[in-house]
Amino acid sequence: MHPGSPAEPVLAAWGITTGGAPAFIGLAPGTGESAGAWTAFLDDLKDRGLASPLLIISDGAAGLIGAIEQAFPAALRQRCIIHRARNVLAKIPAGMQPGVKDAYWAISGTEDLKTAPGPRLVEIIDARISEFAARYQALYPAAAKVVLTDREGLTAYLRFPAGHHHRIRHSNFIERTFGESRRRVKVIGRLPGETSCLTLVWAVLDRASRGWRGLTMTADGLRLLQDLRRSLLEPPAQLRPRTVTAAQPDDHPETVRATA
Repeated sequence: MHPGSPAEPVLAAWGITTGGAPAFIGLAPGTGESAGAWTAFLDDLKDRGLASPLLIISDGAAGLIGAIEQAFPAALRQRCIIHRARNVLAKIPAGMQPGVKDAYWAISGTEDLKTAPGPRLVEIIDARISEFAARYQALYPAAAKVVLTDREGLTAYLRFPAGHHHRIRHSNFIERTFGESRRRVKVIGRLPGETSCLTLVWAVLDRASRGWRGLTMTADGLRLLQDLRRSLLEPPAQLRPRTVTAAQPDDHPETVRATA
C-alpha cells in the first residue's frame, strides 16, 4: 500500500441494523492488526457516530478482542465458531478429525431444544462445552484447552433471536468478501498508493455487500433485542436506599406554656 513497506492489512467492519439490513460501515488502512491499530479504527467509528452495538462478532485475534472490549465494553462479543473449529481440529491427528469435528458441531446444535434464547440456553450449551472438553481431555488435551479458552465468546449469540443464530455465530460472510478483494488485488500486483488501494477495496466490498441477505425481524425478535438493549446498554440506575435516623428526644425542643 505504501512504497517500501511490506504487505499491509486493510481493516473493515460490517453491521446489521435493527431493521435487519446489512451495512458496510468502515474501512481503513492499518500498519498491522495490533490492539492499537484496531482501537484507532473503532474509535474512528465512534467519532463518526457509531453507538455501541449489542453484539460484535470477530475471530480470535488478541489485538482485536482487546480493542473491542475497550471501545465497546457493554457489548456482547461472539467468537467465530468456524475459526474456533479450525483451531480445535489443528490439534487433532488427521485420521481422527471427522469424529471430533462432528462432536464439536453437536455442541451448538439447538434444533432439538425447546429452550428460548437467553441465559438458560447459554447454560445448556456451556455444559456441552464442558462435556466435550472432558471427553477429549485425556487423548487430546491441547484441543480441550482450545475449546475451553474464551468459552463465553462461543455462546453470546444464544441470547439473540433463534432465527438469527446461524448467521450471527460466525464471521464467514465477511471472509467470503475478503476472498473477492484478494482476488482483485492479486491481478493488479502492487497498488500505487493508499488512496487507490482503499478505493478499489471499498468498491469490491461495497458491491459484494449488496448481495448479502439481511435478518428477518419478527415482533418477538424485536422485543428480545429491545430487552437486551435495555439490560446491556441502558441499565436502570441503582438508587441509594434512604437512611432514616430515628429521632432523639433532644431533637425536638420541649414546648413551654405560660399560665397566667
